[in-house]
Amino acid sequence: MTFVFHGREIHKIGVIGSGQIGPDIALYFSKVFSRQGVKVVVVDISEEALAKGEAKLTKKIDRGNESGAFSDEWAAAMKEAVTFSSDYGLVSDADFIVEAATEDKGLKGRIFADLEARCSPETIFASNSSHLEPEQIFEGMEKKDRCLVIHYFFPAERNPLVEIVPAKETAPEVVSWLMDLYESIGKVPIKVGSRYGYAIDPVFEGVFLAAALLAQKGVASPKEIDAVATKALGLTVGPFTAMNLTGGNPITNVGLSNYTTKINAWYHSPEILQKAVETGARWEVPGRGEKVEVDPSKTKRITEALQGAFFGICSEIVDAGISTVDDMNMAVELGLDMRAPFSFMNSLGTAEALRLVEAYHAESPAFPVPEILKKKGDSNQPFSIHSIQREDRDGVAVLKIRRPKVLNALNQEVFDELRQIFPALDEDSTVEAVVLMGFGVKAFVSGADVRFLAKIETPEQAEATSLDSQAAINQVESCKKPVVCAYNGLAFGGGNELAMGCHYRVARSDLKVLAAQPEPNLGIIPGAGGTQRLPRLIGLEAAQSLLRTGRPISASEAKELGLVQELVDGDVVTLRERSIEIAKALAAGTLESHKTPEVPMENVPETLPEINLKHLSRAVDQILCNTILEGAKLPLADGLRLEAKAFGEVCKLKDFRIGVENFLTNGPRSKAPFVHG
Repeated sequence: MTFVFHGREIHKIGVIGSGQIGPDIALYFSKVFSRQGVKVVVVDISEEALAKGEAKLTKKIDRGNESGAFSDEWAAAMKEAVTFSSDYGLVSDADFIVEAATEDKGLKGRIFADLEARCSPETIFASNSSHLEPEQIFEGMEKKDRCLVIHYFFPAERNPLVEIVPAKETAPEVVSWLMDLYESIGKVPIKVGSRYGYAIDPVFEGVFLAAALLAQKGVASPKEIDAVATKALGLTVGPFTAMNLTGGNPITNVGLSNYTTKINAWYHSPEILQKAVETGARWEVPGRGEKVEVDPSKTKRITEALQGAFFGICSEIVDAGISTVDDMNMAVELGLDMRAPFSFMNSLGTAEALRLVEAYHAESPAFPVPEILKKKGDSNQPFSIHSIQREDRDGVAVLKIRRPKVLNALNQEVFDELRQIFPALDEDSTVEAVVLMGFGVKAFVSGADVRFLAKIETPEQAEATSLDSQAAINQVESCKKPVVCAYNGLAFGGGNELAMGCHYRVARSDLKVLAAQPEPNLGIIPGAGGTQRLPRLIGLEAAQSLLRTGRPISASEAKELGLVQELVDGDVVTLRERSIEIAKALAAGTLESHKTPEVPMENVPETLPEINLKHLSRAVDQILCNTILEGAKLPLADGLRLEAKAFGEVCKLKDFRIGVENFLTNGPRSKAPFVHG
């Protein structure tokens, strides 16, 4: 069998190297491609490494099977898809090869020279190097336009982040194809400039260096530094623990030594690390669940040093043009499980962030103070951080909400961006239409951030919150250019309300769960227009049932009900391209818009039917029913104001507090113990 993805066929993928990361890369490929019949071949010259790699992959598949993550059939297909072999001839017909051998330029060069002689001129060659520039790795290749670095992060089968690092000679269409492919298979790719270490490893290794220098100076022990670092930088584990887990001492030692000339003189391998590499010793770190008490004055010094280094490192990478504020902010949080750096600086104030970096520079003069931070910090202006990415394609602005860690959930910043973007699009003469979608394959928008609900204290505050979210969606709806919603994944709560503010809705046909208004499960009602737009789009009878029960619907049911106008077979790229075609047809007037009608509905009944609410709050349902019925009799704008007022009324109820606290404590699947009042 062959998997076809936008002009390229993949029937076999090669992974070169069965060491620490190669089997995990193969595992991920088998997970996403095995059911399409794509074969994965792992090649290594060491039979011992092959045996260990195969055992590791099998163990992880079995563990996933036991936990229910993989069905018996799927687990069997994954194992069947992967072959471990010392025979390089088995990858001669591979369409895509990822090399994951030792971080050695000469070795990598020899591997790719051999592969180029064996493989098709169309085979894409990627190196999972963690540091080496692609120009260095592929300098001996005849056909460099299909060669680049694809850097995975530990653990490769679970960590969603990948850096796509093209060389100067890499064909842009290859880069674009790979960015789309990796997004379509569930990864989060960022395009990164070619410099030794790329964008993310200098953060990981630089923070470790800052921690190691503190230990080397005798400020604190590695155990104490790790304990403070988790709070100072929002880490799950401290930098020394991370080194123990990844076995990263040797490669970090090499990386830091090369950064000295490749980035700046502050980077170097400290004596404490060199000794650890020589002896093979592990760092003494906090045990699982161990509480480490650290003196407050010592805590402050560690915190300020680590934060100063962290902010300076991330800002320098943007200063150098290796990455962007948006990509770094997302990628560091996602790939390294640290606080998003530029959001972190904004929360402290950029003046304070600059003070911390300058203080670190004063202690370590080789550490630079980046210009981008100087400009912001001198006036205490926040960094502009965008969660909505824009790409213009043939006169259509494709907007993608990209918050993968929270399944593209809406927060205040996203609502603010929507308010800014759409008026600008109205005035942009180069744009004739808009496509709005989410990042990835799981969610268009999973909903609104529930945490803000816990902060609501008064009905007036709740009403203002509702009106604020409505205003952002109203801005989408009132856009002079046609706006197509591309449901690339599920849309719950505020996500579906945002979709209903668009003028036309298209969805992937294979989505078994597409849309829902699950607010009653939280002890609230929709507050971003759902009670008013859904009845007008699909009829009051169908809408009232979905609104009151929170029942999710599939893409096919959404099409039957009229919420979605077209279903698209295929992946998210196919969905995007079809949505662009529809947007252009709407702009040309050859296709009819499906905006929410603004006029009052006709034949509105006096009451809604009794339904089995099960555990849901009867008090919330009463307010919801009244809002649906009374709003339907009004023009849309008045109905939305009624909804906002009703949202405030709901927040007076005990069931509101019960629902929100239950969600935050026990998760979305837990049934709240409502008291119906």
